[in-house]
Amino acid sequence: MDKSLHFTICVVTAVLLLRESSQAGEENDPEVLAAPKSDSRGVAEGLPTLTVTTILEDPYVMVRGAELEGYCMDLLGALAGMLRFQYRVKVVGDGQYGAVAAGGNWTGMIGEVLRREADIAVAPLTVTSAREEVVSFTTPFLQTGIGILLRKDTASQDMSFFHFLSPFSKETWTALLFAYLLTCFCLFLVARLSPCEWNEPKNEENHFTFLNSLWFGAGALALQGATPRPQALSVRVIAVVWWLFTLALLAAYIANFTALLSSGSEQLPIQTFEDLVKQRNLEFGTLEGSSTFYYFKNSKNPIHQMIYEYMEKRREHVLVKTYQEAVQRVMDSNYAFIGESISQDLAAARHCNLIRAPEVIGARGFGIATTQASPWTKPLSIAVLKLRESGDLDYLRNKWWESSCLRQSRDRWGPLEPPALGGLFLTLGIGLALGILAALAELSSSSRRAAAHAKKSCCSVFTEEICTRLRIKGTARQSQETSGKANA
Repeated sequence: MDKSLHFTICVVTAVLLLRESSQAGEENDPEVLAAPKSDSRGVAEGLPTLTVTTILEDPYVMVRGAELEGYCMDLLGALAGMLRFQYRVKVVGDGQYGAVAAGGNWTGMIGEVLRREADIAVAPLTVTSAREEVVSFTTPFLQTGIGILLRKDTASQDMSFFHFLSPFSKETWTALLFAYLLTCFCLFLVARLSPCEWNEPKNEENHFTFLNSLWFGAGALALQGATPRPQALSVRVIAVVWWLFTLALLAAYIANFTALLSSGSEQLPIQTFEDLVKQRNLEFGTLEGSSTFYYFKNSKNPIHQMIYEYMEKRREHVLVKTYQEAVQRVMDSNYAFIGESISQDLAAARHCNLIRAPEVIGARGFGIATTQASPWTKPLSIAVLKLRESGDLDYLRNKWWESSCLRQSRDRWGPLEPPALGGLFLTLGIGLALGILAALAELSSSSRRAAAHAKKSCCSVFTEEICTRLRIKGTARQSQETSGKANA
């Protein structure tokens, strides 16, 4: 009896110890502590709870059913898992990012952080010097700048008269012309050297004159046959290589030209902010009270000052309240929106009729705002750096900026440069070299037979053959007439 009681006590003690070690392992596991994807995070006990203010903006924070999702929500969940805190998310009351109001108070998310209504602000909040004076920012989690968002049909201009040349760059057209002339010259040269193409140069007339060679090459470019037809192997080698070259070249031209036409990729007349100021067809503005507005207000650049004065005079008409309103206005009217380039890239990816102008100014970043005395600023900055180093930020960027628009942009279907066709030109050059070598081999073989028959040196006969075959037509006829008179 005593032994059985002792055994039971040992078993119960072992079970209790195993249970305690399992619970301790779960408390140390960061994946177990990662906050669930809901608006209120209060499941885990004993962890600090942060109030997070944010703003609804696609794809950073979006409402899906009863929950919030987006880039910032995924980022917040990752930070909570790393730093072991719970959080409660609230959308900013006035729908603003944060600017100084008329009475000197801050609005938007910056104001809520200053009034202690929120512990941190996780949103596409630009780090500026004015905001840095009143709150603290972590290391930026996204880099951006200021760009111009346009609608394609309002920003495009008519096709140029020589738009059919757009599939290839100027360098490619120049290389093509050089390749054409070089090939025709090689045809002319090889046809004169080859005894199979021209057996008796003193009595016969070679059909591959230079003009005929040019016509033969042009016929191949148009995928049409042209006379004279090559007979010698060396001439046929050059002809076949040229045919393959032109076939691949025409395929590349047709494919690229079709893509250019279908994408509507006319050159934008508005490439820079200076172009935007000079034009009179489009109105332009930005978000009211945003960092972009104050960037132009504080800039000393004359072009930027002109943009600010334009927006200030027409404040009620050109400034918008939300980013969604700005995108919709660009799509519905002759309006250009000045704002964060990274958000404009998303709009251009999801709306195929929108495009961002090439110039981007004012490089800056999005950071997490905290109070100046907050103990969370440095840990959050370190966590953001770790996420960047591990590639998690890049993963989130690709996840939420995935394009649903299958357009073919000019960046993808631009004019073909010579390096893109380098292998094609190299193949043509090798073929021309093989053709010339084959012609010299044919002439050498014919010269050896003639030298053996005439009992002369092979080199002298070979030299005479080359000199005879490379004579121009008039000289050959004059020599024939002179020899005829002497015989008479």
